[in-house]
Amino acid sequence: MKITKGWLATIIIVCVILLDQFTKIWVKTHFFYGEEYVITNWFRLYFIENNGMAFGMEFGSKMLLTWFRIIAVILFIYYLYKIRNSKLLQKGYVVCVSLITAGALGNVLDCIFYGVIFDNPMPPFTATLFPEGGGYGTLFLGRVVDMLYFPLVEWNWPDWLPWIGGDHFIFFQPIFNVADAALSVGVILLILFYSKNFYQQEVDESKSDSESKK
Repeated sequence: MKITKGWLATIIIVCVILLDQFTKIWVKTHFFYGEEYVITNWFRLYFIENNGMAFGMEFGSKMLLTWFRIIAVILFIYYLYKIRNSKLLQKGYVVCVSLITAGALGNVLDCIFYGVIFDNPMPPFTATLFPEGGGYGTLFLGRVVDMLYFPLVEWNWPDWLPWIGGDHFIFFQPIFNVADAALSVGVILLILFYSKNFYQQEVDESKSDSESKK
Protein backbone atom coordinates (compact mmCIF):
# COMPACT_ATOMS: atom_id res chain seq x y z
CA MET A 1 0.00 0.00 0.00
CA LYS A 2 1.42 3.35 -1.08
CA ILE A 3 1.22 6.10 1.54
CA THR A 4 0.32 9.48 0.09
CA LYS A 5 2.06 12.66 1.22
CA GLY A 6 -1.09 13.73 3.03
CA TRP A 7 -1.32 10.53 5.05
CA LEU A 8 2.43 10.59 5.70
CA ALA A 9 2.15 14.07 7.19
CA THR A 10 -0.86 13.04 9.28
CA ILE A 11 0.87 9.92 10.67
CA ILE A 12 4.03 11.85 11.59
CA ILE A 13 2.15 14.65 13.33
CA VAL A 14 -0.10 12.29 15.29
CA CYS A 15 2.81 10.04 16.39
CA VAL A 16 4.97 12.97 17.50
CA ILE A 17 2.09 14.59 19.40
CA LEU A 18 1.18 11.34 21.17
CA LEU A 19 4.80 10.66 22.20
CA ASP A 20 5.36 14.27 23.23
CA GLN A 21 2.20 14.53 25.35
CA PHE A 22 2.70 11.09 26.91
CA THR A 23 6.22 11.95 28.09
CA LYS A 24 5.15 15.37 29.36
CA ILE A 25 2.14 14.08 31.29
CA TRP A 26 4.15 11.18 32.73
CA VAL A 27 6.97 13.44 33.91
CA LYS A 28 4.56 16.05 35.21
CA THR A 29 2.69 13.50 37.33
CA HIS A 30 5.71 11.44 38.47
CA PHE A 31 8.45 14.04 39.04
CA PHE A 32 8.39 16.99 41.37
CA TYR A 33 9.65 20.26 39.91
CA GLY A 34 13.44 20.19 39.60
CA GLU A 35 13.73 16.42 40.16
CA GLU A 36 16.44 14.66 38.19
CA TYR A 37 16.77 11.00 37.23
CA VAL A 38 20.19 9.91 35.94
CA ILE A 39 19.98 7.29 33.19
CA THR A 40 23.62 7.68 32.13
CA ASN A 41 26.21 10.38 32.79
CA TRP A 42 25.25 12.01 29.49
CA PHE A 43 21.47 11.36 29.46
CA ARG A 44 19.14 12.42 32.26
CA LEU A 45 15.52 13.26 32.87
CA TYR A 46 15.29 16.66 34.53
CA PHE A 47 11.82 18.15 35.06
CA ILE A 48 11.54 21.88 34.47
CA GLU A 49 8.95 24.19 32.90
CA ASN A 50 9.27 27.37 30.89
CA ASN A 51 7.15 30.17 29.48
CA GLY A 52 9.21 30.63 26.36
CA MET A 53 10.10 29.04 23.10
CA ALA A 54 12.06 25.89 22.30
CA PHE A 55 14.87 24.91 24.69
CA GLY A 56 13.56 27.24 27.39
CA MET A 57 14.23 30.52 25.59
CA GLU A 58 12.13 33.52 26.60
CA PHE A 59 10.50 35.86 24.10
CA GLY A 60 8.05 38.67 24.84
CA SER A 61 4.72 38.26 26.60
CA LYS A 62 3.32 34.82 27.30
CA MET A 63 -0.07 35.47 25.67
CA LEU A 64 1.53 36.96 22.55
CA LEU A 65 3.86 33.99 22.24
CA THR A 66 0.99 31.50 22.58
CA TRP A 67 -1.05 33.19 19.85
CA PHE A 68 2.02 33.40 17.63
CA ARG A 69 2.45 29.64 18.02
CA ILE A 70 -1.22 28.98 17.25
CA ILE A 71 -1.11 31.07 14.08
CA ALA A 72 2.15 29.39 13.02
CA VAL A 73 0.66 25.92 13.50
CA ILE A 74 -2.44 26.87 11.46
CA LEU A 75 -0.24 28.17 8.64
CA PHE A 76 1.93 25.04 8.66
CA ILE A 77 -1.12 22.76 8.54
CA TYR A 78 -2.58 24.82 5.68
CA TYR A 79 0.73 24.61 3.84
CA LEU A 80 0.85 20.82 4.26
CA TYR A 81 -2.69 20.62 2.92
CA LYS A 82 -1.68 22.64 -0.14
CA ILE A 83 1.37 20.51 -0.99
CA ARG A 84 -0.23 17.13 -0.29
CA ASN A 85 -0.69 16.40 -4.01
CA SER A 86 2.49 18.03 -5.30
CA LYS A 87 4.36 15.79 -7.72
CA LEU A 88 7.63 17.72 -7.62
CA LEU A 89 8.13 17.83 -3.86
CA GLN A 90 9.92 14.88 -2.30
CA LYS A 91 8.43 12.94 0.60
CA GLY A 92 11.47 13.84 2.68
CA TYR A 93 10.47 17.48 2.39
CA VAL A 94 6.97 16.68 3.62
CA VAL A 95 8.50 14.75 6.54
CA CYS A 96 10.54 17.81 7.54
CA VAL A 97 7.58 20.19 7.39
CA SER A 98 5.47 17.66 9.31
CA LEU A 99 8.10 17.41 12.07
CA ILE A 100 8.20 21.20 12.37
CA THR A 101 4.41 21.36 12.49
CA ALA A 102 4.19 18.62 15.12
CA GLY A 103 6.88 20.27 17.24
CA ALA A 104 5.12 23.61 17.21
CA LEU A 105 1.74 22.00 17.93
CA GLY A 106 3.11 19.92 20.82
CA ASN A 107 4.22 23.00 22.74
CA VAL A 108 1.06 24.91 21.81
CA LEU A 109 -1.02 22.26 23.59
CA ASP A 110 0.99 22.85 26.79
CA CYS A 111 0.44 26.60 26.57
CA ILE A 112 -3.29 26.31 25.94
CA PHE A 113 -4.33 23.54 28.34
CA TYR A 114 -1.72 22.74 31.00
CA GLY A 115 -2.57 25.70 33.21
CA VAL A 116 -6.13 24.37 33.46
CA ILE A 117 -5.62 20.59 33.73
CA PHE A 118 -2.65 20.52 36.16
CA ASP A 119 -2.03 21.93 39.61
CA ASN A 120 1.42 23.11 40.66
CA PRO A 121 2.38 21.79 44.12
CA MET A 122 5.65 22.62 45.82
CA PRO A 123 8.38 19.92 45.84
CA PRO A 124 8.52 17.11 46.81
CA PHE A 125 4.89 16.69 45.72
CA THR A 126 4.00 15.90 42.11
CA ALA A 127 1.28 17.49 40.01
CA THR A 128 -2.22 16.06 39.70
CA LEU A 129 -4.01 15.75 36.38
CA PHE A 130 -7.48 17.34 36.55
CA PRO A 131 -7.21 18.41 40.22
CA GLU A 132 -10.39 19.08 42.18
CA GLY A 133 -9.35 22.62 43.04
CA GLY A 134 -8.60 23.53 39.44
CA GLY A 135 -5.34 24.19 37.66
CA TYR A 136 -2.49 26.57 38.38
CA GLY A 137 -3.50 29.01 35.64
CA THR A 138 -5.96 29.75 32.86
CA LEU A 139 -6.37 28.84 29.20
CA PHE A 140 -3.48 30.01 27.00
CA LEU A 141 -1.20 30.64 30.00
CA GLY A 142 0.13 27.15 30.68
CA ARG A 143 3.85 26.40 30.93
CA VAL A 144 5.76 24.09 28.61
CA VAL A 145 7.14 20.90 30.20
CA ASP A 146 10.78 19.98 29.47
CA MET A 147 12.67 16.91 30.65
CA LEU A 148 15.35 15.70 28.18
CA TYR A 149 18.84 16.66 29.35
CA PHE A 150 22.06 15.61 27.60
CA PRO A 151 25.14 16.97 29.45
CA LEU A 152 27.48 15.23 27.02
CA VAL A 153 30.77 16.48 28.46
CA GLU A 154 31.80 18.88 31.23
CA TRP A 155 34.98 20.32 32.66
CA ASN A 156 36.44 23.18 34.68
CA TRP A 157 38.25 25.88 32.75
CA PRO A 158 41.87 26.47 33.90
CA ASP A 159 42.19 29.29 36.42
CA TRP A 160 44.67 31.19 34.23
CA LEU A 161 42.12 31.78 31.44
CA PRO A 162 40.70 35.35 31.45
CA TRP A 163 36.96 35.81 32.22
CA ILE A 164 36.11 32.09 32.27
CA GLY A 165 38.97 30.76 34.42
CA GLY A 166 37.71 28.38 37.11
CA ASP A 167 34.18 28.23 35.67
CA HIS A 168 32.44 24.89 35.23
CA PHE A 169 31.43 24.22 31.61
CA ILE A 170 28.74 21.79 30.44
CA PHE A 171 28.11 20.84 26.83
CA PHE A 172 25.08 20.50 25.98
CA GLN A 173 23.07 22.40 28.61
CA PRO A 174 19.58 23.00 27.15
CA ILE A 175 16.72 20.92 28.59
CA PHE A 176 14.04 20.19 26.02
CA ASN A 177 11.16 17.88 25.09
CA VAL A 178 10.05 15.63 22.21
CA ALA A 179 8.30 18.51 20.45
CA ASP A 180 11.48 20.63 20.57
CA ALA A 181 13.48 17.71 19.18
CA ALA A 182 11.04 17.14 16.31
CA LEU A 183 11.00 20.82 15.40
CA SER A 184 14.79 21.12 15.51
CA VAL A 185 15.39 17.95 13.47
CA GLY A 186 12.83 19.11 10.91
CA VAL A 187 14.47 22.53 10.51
CA ILE A 188 18.02 21.12 10.29
CA LEU A 189 17.11 18.48 7.70
CA LEU A 190 15.08 21.01 5.73
CA ILE A 191 18.03 23.40 5.50
CA LEU A 192 20.59 20.70 4.73
CA PHE A 193 18.73 18.61 2.18
CA TYR A 194 15.47 20.18 1.01
CA SER A 195 15.91 23.94 0.69
CA LYS A 196 15.56 23.63 -3.11
CA ASN A 197 12.02 22.35 -2.63
CA PHE A 198 10.85 25.92 -1.97
CA TYR A 199 11.69 26.70 -5.59
CA GLN A 200 10.10 23.47 -6.78
CA GLN A 201 6.90 24.38 -4.98
CA GLU A 202 6.76 27.70 -6.82
CA VAL A 203 7.27 25.91 -10.15
CA ASP A 204 4.56 23.37 -9.27
CA GLU A 205 2.09 26.15 -8.43
CA SER A 206 2.92 28.02 -11.65
CA LYS A 207 2.25 24.91 -13.70
CA SER A 208 -1.05 24.32 -11.92
CA ASP A 209 -2.12 27.90 -12.58
CA SER A 210 -1.18 27.61 -16.25
CA GLU A 211 -3.09 24.35 -16.69
CA SER A 212 -6.18 25.75 -14.98
CA LYS A 213 -6.25 28.72 -17.37
CA LYS A 214 -6.20 26.48 -20.48
